[in-house]
Amino acid sequence: MHNATSFAVGRRLDVICLGRFAVDFYAQQIGARLEDVTSFAKYLGGSSANTAFGCARLGLRAALISRIGDDANGRFLVETIAREGCDTSHVSVDPTRLTGAVVLGIKDQDTFPLIFMRENCADMAITDNDVEESFIAQSRALLITGTHFSTDAINRISNLALDRARANDVRTVLDIDYRPVLWGLTRRGDGETRFIASDGVTAHLQRILPKLDLVIGTIEEFNIAGGATDIMTSLCAVRAVTGATLVVKRGAMGCAVIDGPIPELLDAAFNGEGVEVEVLNVLGAGDAFAAGFLSGWVRGEDYGRCARYANACGALVVSRHGCAPAMPTRAELDYFLANAASIPRPDQDATLTRLHRVTAPRTPRDEVFAFAFDHRPQFFDLAQRAGAGEARLPALKRLLVAAVAETEAALGLSDCIGILCDDRYGQRALDAATGRGWWIGRPVELPGSNPVEFDRGRSVGTALIGWPAEHIVKCLVHYHPDDPVLHRLEQEAQIRTLYDAVQASGHELLLEIIPGKGQPRTDDTVLRSLKRLYNLGIYPEWWKLEPMSPAQWEAIDALIDDRDPYCRGVVLLGQNASIESLAAGFRDAKDSRTCRGFAVGRTIFQEPSAAWLAGTIDDAELTRRVRASFQALIDVWCSARSGHGMGRQP
Repeated sequence: MHNATSFAVGRRLDVICLGRFAVDFYAQQIGARLEDVTSFAKYLGGSSANTAFGCARLGLRAALISRIGDDANGRFLVETIAREGCDTSHVSVDPTRLTGAVVLGIKDQDTFPLIFMRENCADMAITDNDVEESFIAQSRALLITGTHFSTDAINRISNLALDRARANDVRTVLDIDYRPVLWGLTRRGDGETRFIASDGVTAHLQRILPKLDLVIGTIEEFNIAGGATDIMTSLCAVRAVTGATLVVKRGAMGCAVIDGPIPELLDAAFNGEGVEVEVLNVLGAGDAFAAGFLSGWVRGEDYGRCARYANACGALVVSRHGCAPAMPTRAELDYFLANAASIPRPDQDATLTRLHRVTAPRTPRDEVFAFAFDHRPQFFDLAQRAGAGEARLPALKRLLVAAVAETEAALGLSDCIGILCDDRYGQRALDAATGRGWWIGRPVELPGSNPVEFDRGRSVGTALIGWPAEHIVKCLVHYHPDDPVLHRLEQEAQIRTLYDAVQASGHELLLEIIPGKGQPRTDDTVLRSLKRLYNLGIYPEWWKLEPMSPAQWEAIDALIDDRDPYCRGVVLLGQNASIESLAAGFRDAKDSRTCRGFAVGRTIFQEPSAAWLAGTIDDAELTRRVRASFQALIDVWCSARSGHGMGRQP
């Protein structure tokens, strides 16, 4: 079915979404009453924001018009959607209102208890300045959801936005998104009810419909817009006041697209085929549907393709926990469309799950300069030799973070700086480092264990629950592909356990592979180790490897390109080597596409830490010496890569 919609050319944006922007607190206990839920996951939410998020993730140039409170929840929302590439220049901060929130549960496939916490919230106080005409005129389309017509004040603003869009040849879209509770039709705690007939709401919506080019809704939502309980009667009433293209969502049956007269039956309209999957959570599926449809519509693709994208996006989201974070990327969507018939459970398809994880936007890490002080036995030994006692080690590691911060400031390396730090002696250091945007690795292995064991016990996933999402799970494994079979299988089982745990927790994984000493070494021992782990379906975001010859780096590059093009890269380990030895290793890796930097420790901390523990130098001298060594190492790396160093001294 041909999409005859005309769009303005030369616009900076494809779509602007106006409306709800809130935090979703999703119950983690599936099947429990909301009264019995004990923990929640925090996600970006709000229908308009979800749609903008989904559009950006699918490659559209998207923007959001909304409002947040001057609070942590609001900042979380802006940072989250901005990472997807969404323009947030017209998300304003309200000094007197809080960011909206929603508490949601998943009882079963048909029961989704829902509480909107939106009393006088920020996104219902959007102002004239937020819907600036010159900004709206930069887009090809403007989408508004139904909630933002539900009060007098926000109705005025949303109509003003529609008028400004139409005056500037911007196509206008309504996602009806009918929530009776937000129109004051149910008790405040009843956010789950999806339909209550209301002549007032119907009349209100029908005053808006003439201003629209595209209207999206479920059968129940078109019934509220049309004022009837029969869908065909409602569609005729809608058509009487608007010439907009109407998209009727039908769940697993797909969707009907009507851009002309209303047929006698919905089945007689053009229907895009649906995708049937096992449902976990219907909340947010409509927003994903809208994002999928818009991703084709604004590009002028025919309605068959638009519907196909929309139905697939909705199917993926209903199979997952959460709304916005469940939205697919384009790579993921294409894979699902090519294989949907064989994927009844998208949440259990390994390839789809991996694509969802690795093709979403991630913090760029083109280079990593990491100071590694996650060592535990080595610091204990330093304290013992100095007669200082291990009680001083937390303060020492906190000072090492201060040295890293000074290095970052001195060299302007905010996108490159990193640390490896443990939580046994370094929890205070981790607390100080977290939130700065650093690359932070954190060990889980029991030092010296071979086969590898986990420091906090066998249930490594339980330990990860308490970790900040930005921390990278680092595991050192003394792994040799020629180890005795039972030994190797035990190692691999532990690595698999850890890999599955980070897939569930969402943390990135850094595998440090050092071949054990019990077997002969050859030039390709590390290469064969990585091949073996890839053969087992283990794809860490990061590898930490020892220095190798240029030929082996070339082979490592080829292997990663072939097996895991989404790998974030390799960092070089140090093992207490001299700066001269490390410089040689850096030069050998200078042409590697996958080697991103280094994670070196004892070379930097050994001597000054021993002196500080012995009381022969003070805090300032410790940080000065650590900075000098760290900066020298960064300079050596830069020199090896570009032929010249940073040229700065501490």
